[in-house]
Amino acid sequence: MAEKPQPVRVLYCGVCSMPAEYCEFGPDFEKCKPWLIHNAPDLYPDLIKQSNANEADKVTEQLQSTGMSSDGATPSAPKQEEVKRLPGGKIKKKEKQEVVIEKVIRNKRKCITTVKGLELFGVKLSDASKKLGKKFATGASVVKGPTEKEQIDVQGDISYDIVEFITDTWPDVPDTAIFFIEDGRKVPAA
Repeated sequence: MAEKPQPVRVLYCGVCSMPAEYCEFGPDFEKCKPWLIHNAPDLYPDLIKQSNANEADKVTEQLQSTGMSSDGATPSAPKQEEVKRLPGGKIKKKEKQEVVIEKVIRNKRKCITTVKGLELFGVKLSDASKKLGKKFATGASVVKGPTEKEQIDVQGDISYDIVEFITDTWPDVPDTAIFFIEDGRKVPAA
């Protein structure tokens, strides 16, 4: 009888989560190198030679640059910004905290004022749309915008009256964080 085929065991990188054989083609190969040297030395033997040479260079640099400071404190390395990485090496950017107000004209005479970014200040959009609708006596609703993010659509041209209402109703939203979109440009409201 023939022996049953056994499943192939694949070693996945702990940094980029790709198979270790493909790390060199990924976006973070430099960050993967220490992990590969420690966990998969047989896959990349050149890395071991290269790392040994680099470590020797670092030690000699440290010995040459060692000096005593007058206060006796050791210099600390500057902290790097922590970047959130998603699977596949994509970087998740932190959104700017700003409210963008845009007036959209439809059917030549009718306007819709869109408000984007209130949720970044901890404002619940459904409550905000109700308050806007009551204040300006118009229809207001929470809809998904073209970028798949939720925004508030308010019927009518209330773009300049809405700034004062937002800052009075939600004190966490500063005047400097509110912008208008005019002719495709972002203009500060303040």
